[in-house]
Formats: sequence, structure tokens, C-alpha cells
Amino acid sequence: MSTIYSGLLRKVEHLEQIRIRLTLPDTDFLDLDWSYSKTPSKKIVLIIHGLEGSSRRAYIQGSAKTLTDSGFDVCAINLRGCSGTMNNLYRSYHSGATEDLQSVVNHVLQLDKYSSIFLQGFSLGGNLLLKYLGEKRILAKEIKGALAISVPCQLADSLHQLLRFKNILYAKRFKGNLIEKLKLKQQSFPNLISDVDIEKIKTLKDFDDIYTSKAHGFKDAMDYYAQCSSLQFLNTIEIPTLLINAENDSFLGEACYPNDIAKLHKTLFLEVPKYGGHVGFYGPDNFTYTERRTIEFISNFN
Repeated sequence: MSTIYSGLLRKVEHLEQIRIRLTLPDTDFLDLDWSYSKTPSKKIVLIIHGLEGSSRRAYIQGSAKTLTDSGFDVCAINLRGCSGTMNNLYRSYHSGATEDLQSVVNHVLQLDKYSSIFLQGFSLGGNLLLKYLGEKRILAKEIKGALAISVPCQLADSLHQLLRFKNILYAKRFKGNLIEKLKLKQQSFPNLISDVDIEKIKTLKDFDDIYTSKAHGFKDAMDYYAQCSSLQFLNTIEIPTLLINAENDSFLGEACYPNDIAKLHKTLFLEVPKYGGHVGFYGPDNFTYTERRTIEFISNFN
């Protein structure tokens, strides 16, 4: 119920978002929706949505409003093809496309305005964020901390859960949205995807076998899941990072709760509240548990 309420019924009002388009190194683009604190701020939070989400989803807008009300600027990232305008290339977004997050970080750094950058990711965006932090790269000194919420840390495990009967409505909706986008891609790239290919897509795994893996340089869906699951990158995260996965998240299996890693980790903190569903945390006055924890966590860096 919390997952459905937050996904379909929750409304967030009085948030202004200003869109700018960022050109990427490969000539594609990302649409970024900016929200600003009422007072000038040197602190910014970059937010990444989940599978088939966007910056206009309530969980993104709720977080953005809470942050701007607390003195932070916000840049809500629309991953490729998720802003309402189809991206230019055959490729789109996926759970491990950290190069796009790096492009946004570079853009924010070039503004030379912010001394503190925080990262927040939900679901697929949370996996992307954790992978980004744990990859072998030198993080900008301005990046102070991160929060990842409802994260499928082991992608194959999460897929297994989504294919179970209990999640059939969610899986059907995700698959339907993805296929509609793929049909639009087909109009621009008829030589890369055929009607027969699209007809073969019966499950989310089929979609990743036929499109996601092939469009992004992976052998197949299982190779994509293996290379992009953030679980294998958690041990090398060096900045303070809070991971919140609800115990009753029906999208996550046991492998998505890295209890053993977090117990020994110096900078990764795992919270497993009993309730919250999948990005379905809610609270009084339209102020969710994860929004409260976000402010509490990043306020420690002021």
C-alpha cells in the first residue's frame, strides 16, 4: 500500500523546477530540473530517479522540496529518455551508466558555485550512485556524502523478485512503459530493432536481453546485471553514505540487504526500517521518513 500510495497518489505542491539541457560528450543530452533555496546556498544535492521515473515523480519532488526548504539547492537528473523527450542515440539509460552522473558532477563543478555536493539516488538511481562511488575514480573534494534509497544492490536478485506473482502488476507496468519507448526508438533506428524483437519481449529480463544489454555493450541480461550491480562496489566506497532499504520492500531479495558489508564498513551505513515498501516511505504532513533522514544525515556536514 505504501508503494502504491507514494507512486500513484502522493502530490507535492509549491516546488518550482527550472529545466536546463546538458549536452553530453557523445552528443546526447540530459534534462536537469533545478530547484533553489530561498536564500543563496553553496550546498547542492543531485538526485537520481528510478526505473522509468523522472524528476517530476512525487518521491523526487518531495525530496527536492524538503531540501530547498532546508537551505539546499537541488539538481534533479532526468536520465536519458526520461524527461518526456526521447534522447538522440539508440542507447538510453541503465543501472550502471555512471558516466552520465560524472557528466552532471562535472557540470556542477564548472559552475564554481558550490562548496558541498551531496548525491541522492532512488532504486535504479541508488544502484547507479553506489556503483559510481565505489568505482576506481578520484571523487571531487566537494562531494561530501550520499544517500541511496530502496536500492536493488544485486540486480539479478531484484529481477527475480519482480518476476514473482506478488509483483506482477508492477512488472507489467514497467514492461509496458519500456516497450512503448522501444517502439519510439525503432522509428529512429529501424535497422537496430525489429518488430520480431519487440514481440519476443514477454518479461523484464527479455527486455534487458534484447535491448538494454545489446544497446549498452553487454553480452546479455545476466552479464549486464553482473557488471552493474552495486553490491560488488560497496567495499570501496570512501565517503559517508546512508543506504535505506525497507524490510517490506517487495522488489528486493536477501542479496539486496548488505548487512555483513555494512557492519564492517567505516563509511557505509545501512538502515532497514520495518516499513516503507519500494520508495514508499511516508510520514505525517506529507514529509516522509527518508526525507527526514536525508536532512538529518547531510546536516552533519554543515
